[in-house]
Amino acid sequence: MIVGTAGHIDHGKTTLVRALTGVDTDRLKEEKARGISIDLGFAYLPASDGSVLGFVDVPGHEKFVHNMLAGATGIDFVLLVIAADDGVMPQTREHLAIVDLLGIERGVVALTKADLAPPERREAVIADIRQTLATTSLAGVEIVPVSTVSGEGVDDLRQRLFDEARAQTQRSTQGRFRLAIDRCFTLSGTGTVVTGTVLSGQVAVGDHVVVSPSGLAARVRSIHAQDRPAERGLAGQRCALNLAGDGVSKDAIARGEMVLDPALHKPTDRIDATLKLLPGESKPVTQWMPARLHHASAEVGARIVLLGDAPIAPGSEAPVQLVLDEPIAAAAGDRFVLRDTTAQRTIGGGKFLDLRAPPRKRRTPERLAQLAAHALAEPQAALAALLERPPYHVELSSFARDRALTDAAAAALVTCCSAVTVMTPAGVLALSAAGALGLKRAVLVMLAKFHADHPDLPGLGLEPLRLQMQPRLPAPGFIAFLQGLAKAGEIALDGAWVRLKGHEVRLSPEDERLWTRIVPLIGGDERFRPPRVRDIAGMLDVKEPEVRRLLKLLSRMGKVDEVAHDHFFLRPTVGEMVEIIVDCAGVAADGQFTAAQFRDRVDNGRKVAIQILEFFDRHGVTLRRGDLRRINKHRLDLFRRSSEGEPKSTGRESSPVGRPDFKSGRGREPVLGGFDSLSLPPNSRRAG
Repeated sequence: MIVGTAGHIDHGKTTLVRALTGVDTDRLKEEKARGISIDLGFAYLPASDGSVLGFVDVPGHEKFVHNMLAGATGIDFVLLVIAADDGVMPQTREHLAIVDLLGIERGVVALTKADLAPPERREAVIADIRQTLATTSLAGVEIVPVSTVSGEGVDDLRQRLFDEARAQTQRSTQGRFRLAIDRCFTLSGTGTVVTGTVLSGQVAVGDHVVVSPSGLAARVRSIHAQDRPAERGLAGQRCALNLAGDGVSKDAIARGEMVLDPALHKPTDRIDATLKLLPGESKPVTQWMPARLHHASAEVGARIVLLGDAPIAPGSEAPVQLVLDEPIAAAAGDRFVLRDTTAQRTIGGGKFLDLRAPPRKRRTPERLAQLAAHALAEPQAALAALLERPPYHVELSSFARDRALTDAAAAALVTCCSAVTVMTPAGVLALSAAGALGLKRAVLVMLAKFHADHPDLPGLGLEPLRLQMQPRLPAPGFIAFLQGLAKAGEIALDGAWVRLKGHEVRLSPEDERLWTRIVPLIGGDERFRPPRVRDIAGMLDVKEPEVRRLLKLLSRMGKVDEVAHDHFFLRPTVGEMVEIIVDCAGVAADGQFTAAQFRDRVDNGRKVAIQILEFFDRHGVTLRRGDLRRINKHRLDLFRRSSEGEPKSTGRESSPVGRPDFKSGRGREPVLGGFDSLSLPPNSRRAG
């Protein structure tokens, strides 16, 4: 058990700890000279059962409340020290308010200097103490009169602490490891040592850790837990870790940082939280109000962004966003305290809700509903609530990391919530079972409708489909979700197209009739020099845009290829020309051939022959250097025909664009999701 002292300056906190443990926690020369505590002090008290009580002795002077706050986080039990001759004083009230804001509910009051107060004075002070504690988390705790001079009550208080330690429920060590650093120093022959309270999880000798937010990687060489050598440090213990690694030194690590499981290293400088303003404040909290944020052992400047419509009145509580001057290492559910910028008073505190707060749309009803879910203390309840609120999905990896949950705990949450998970490159996305089923049905309905309306198209673009779905998953998550449906045989993914498994592209009867008339014109003996779109339209007395539209559609279906602008070749003809260039290269001594050699083989004009070769250049089938070309054997199967005489299905006819409004070239009609050989991305075009 970790016991933390609290109380006004000169009420005897350090003297009482020395009487209980035999250890003088004032270690600084200035502390001994001035007779007051300036920084944190530490002591340990072994119990008869082998356990050890740790004491964190804090300064009581108002100038050193920031040091008091650095030691207050992580304590299990508060020893509130009040002198019988003074009674409740200003720092007593501020320390008590801090204890209340940190959610510490177990404690005892030590009425020190009892030898200086007659019985009636004691009774009056005790009555005042009970009244002061009545509205706090320590209401009703025992008050024990003690005197370090006469020894009165010291043994009783020590026994009371032992009894509390035995009654304390052991902290769970199932979370990931976090230790808040309150000291860093160098020991001769040992190296760099950090001390602090283990907030969650456990650490063992040899473990690799990260100092956050700096990101310094280290290895644990040795551990002292509760002032004893140990192989392992556990949640709820004060530990000293001997760290080693590149860059690890006393100057590289400071109070306020945390030693973490590497999986938790994700500092944040924007946090949504609940803020309770102390009743004694004279002014409400207004928009963008500056303050000093104290979290664990860290202290950093912050601005308060109100998420409600009105300022926060004294004594009330409301959601806020904290915009920090510097990032900190934290976890959802951690407590914090706010002090004014002059460091003269504590103004309030609360609990972190979401470490990944958005900079925009932070006050929408949807966002406030999410925060209400984040406010649920139990991870299972919080996850279940988030899955039922927009956007109806949770980045499980981020959720588990920000709550310091292990992989096993995250997996158990998924099981308990009956959630459906989707693996993405960035992590794991979770949806409720009902949400996943609804999304699947919506995808199938949308595709069925699209195929009915557009039977001549291979499918719907992936991004247009995603934007019409609810819930709307992030693009990587939606792709992974569709891949799951494709693996189950319910849909098919073809490049950037999404289609139902059994869908086949069909031409309309009108297009079939027109295609039947076009085939003889671009095939047969004229296959290597087919007429262009304008000429075909004139021959058939059909509008030019209609011919162009149909040929582009057939290009997406893999029946033709647009070798040059408005110049379409049958796919088998393109495959035949691939064989010709292979033969040209094969008969050349060095495997390189000229455009003239290819022109002579296809009996075509030089201009058209060069356009054909440039088409192959763009697709990487040929590699050009000057006036010579050679084949790229790794790309030949793009157009070569199979043994049955049909073109191979290479997926090439699927669009990499995936936009229904994509325009395939200058001065051309919009083509639903398609592209042609002249609109390849710039990095796919070969020089020359």
